Amino acid sequence: MARVRIDLFASLDGYTAAGPTPDNPMGEDWGRLTAAYAATRTFHERVFGDTSGAGTTGVDEAYAAAHFEGIGAEIMGAAMFGLHTFPDDPDWKGWWGDQPPFGTPVYVLTHTAPRPSIPMPGGTTFHFRNTAIEEVLAEASEAAGGLDVRVGGGVSTARDFLRAGLVDHLHVMIAPIVLGRGTRLWDDLRGLDLTHKVTTEVAESGTIHVTFTR
Repeated sequence: MARVRIDLFASLDGYTAAGPTPDNPMGEDWGRLTAAYAATRTFHERVFGDTSGAGTTGVDEAYAAAHFEGIGAEIMGAAMFGLHTFPDDPDWKGWWGDQPPFGTPVYVLTHTAPRPSIPMPGGTTFHFRNTAIEEVLAEASEAAGGLDVRVGGGVSTARDFLRAGLVDHLHVMIAPIVLGRGTRLWDDLRGLDLTHKVTTEVAESGTIHVTFTR
């Protein structure tokens, strides 16, 4: 049976990145939040296509590698895909270039009329849906073929799934920084530690990996 998984990034004071712009789609603080993840060998291989073996190993690398394992479908919000940034561009295919790193069906949530699906090299096909998250999850679970469904973000989409009680495994990389601004991750999620088993592990980078598993 497909599990629903989420990986998120947060600061010590519980914020995610703020202020996405066309030039900085993930937000002004995204680089600071994700520095340890972006330094891993897996990130270099999967995102940069670097097969030289460059990148860190250790605890951060183990979680980065697990991020890609066993995923059969992905769900993301319109903002993560870039629909809000390029609303009038019918040729927009996301931020990831000609070969996105997903390699699975990706379901993009939108409140506007759905666009035609976009098949991409490497096995990624973007589908656009404006139905309830439960309906999209059911479709994604079927497409996953017994593998897991990853809710990729952004944080508003992830919080929608968490508040609806649909998430089986949540992993949060807490960077050792204080932002004092952005979107608050934990609001309205009271009791998550009662419905899920919580584990923590500190990486060599100082990043705290917190997991909630049902």
